[in-house]
Amino acid sequence: MSFKFEKLIIWQKAMDFGEEIHRLSMTFPKNEIYNLCSQIVRASDSVALNISEGSIEQSKAEFGRFLGYSIRSIAEVVTCLYKAKRRGYMTEDVFNKLYNDSFNLMNMTIAFKSQLK
Repeated sequence: MSFKFEKLIIWQKAMDFGEEIHRLSMTFPKNEIYNLCSQIVRASDSVALNISEGSIEQSKAEFGRFLGYSIRSIAEVVTCLYKAKRRGYMTEDVFNKLYNDSFNLMNMTIAFKSQLK
């Protein structure tokens, strides 16, 4: 027995992505705990949360709306990644990996959303 969102690859990838971002945030300086650290974790968690919440909706349009929220949250994570990189909290390699993960997850979510119509 499972919820239907658990079978969605985008939800599974969003869950993994959120955990990876959380691990990264734990390496940020203490003075970022209530700022950038909190923001990037909330945004990355929001991706999977919106996918699961939207999957419960009765209409495809409503599910699409929640997928749109997930897409916006990914964009927010990318901006936080740029902020963290500029502040010297990660290497270029780590940034590139997470940027590519973000890009791929966004494209997958957009493609899934377009299939709902």
